[in-house]
Amino acid sequence: MSFADIIGPLDPAQPAPLYHQLREAVRDAIVRNALSAHDALPPERDLASALDVSRITVRKALDGLVADGLLTRRQGAGTFVAGRVEKSFSRLTSFSEDMAARGWTPSSVWISRAQGPATPEESLMLNLSPGVGVYRFQRIRYADQTPMALEHALIPAACLPSMEAVETSLYAALEAAGRRPMRALQRLRAVAFTEDQAARMQTTVGAPGLLIERRGFDSTGQAVELTRSWYRGDAYDFIAELSESPADAR
Repeated sequence: MSFADIIGPLDPAQPAPLYHQLREAVRDAIVRNALSAHDALPPERDLASALDVSRITVRKALDGLVADGLLTRRQGAGTFVAGRVEKSFSRLTSFSEDMAARGWTPSSVWISRAQGPATPEESLMLNLSPGVGVYRFQRIRYADQTPMALEHALIPAACLPSMEAVETSLYAALEAAGRRPMRALQRLRAVAFTEDQAARMQTTVGAPGLLIERRGFDSTGQAVELTRSWYRGDAYDFIAELSESPADAR
């Protein structure tokens, strides 16, 4: 079966642009496993010819899927269906948004939700007055029923109307309250899952994980989030795009 047969025809009469139709058709093919992990896509020239669209249309569609982590480009080899979740450090998105972009269903199992005063360390990291009230959220994050991450989030209580405002997406709740993070500082380090973490993540003790510590700031520059997330090392790749500055080139 050809690639064009797998994704189906594009319709120029539809209101959606052709690149959007192509992007969603490829996304759907990946979700329903018509395209499997590590499958190679035809060259852009061949895709454009088979689908009767321009190479610019093909490139724009594939660029969007690469940005979402569904496809990956290998220098000199071509474009492939990603075998793991690729999370870009350059894009400030929530877990729910990342999973939805891949066509997966995000969900959570709560470990605990609590309200209390910020500790001195927490107050310092979030630039809060000592003893200010905060919400603490601990949960397991799932994608299509597979545990993907352990998340411990600390949010100033003033940023949300209540603890119950957080249902599936923390960022959706913050956005509804007008306090969505617009900028963040992140730190990544390798860890080994403890016995308790391994049990929650359905993996083995000592399995490799990735710990991401994030401080998020809203549009006014106020810190609104301190989150520590332990991701499965066998499922996640964190990527960053780097470029040389003009000053460095001299």
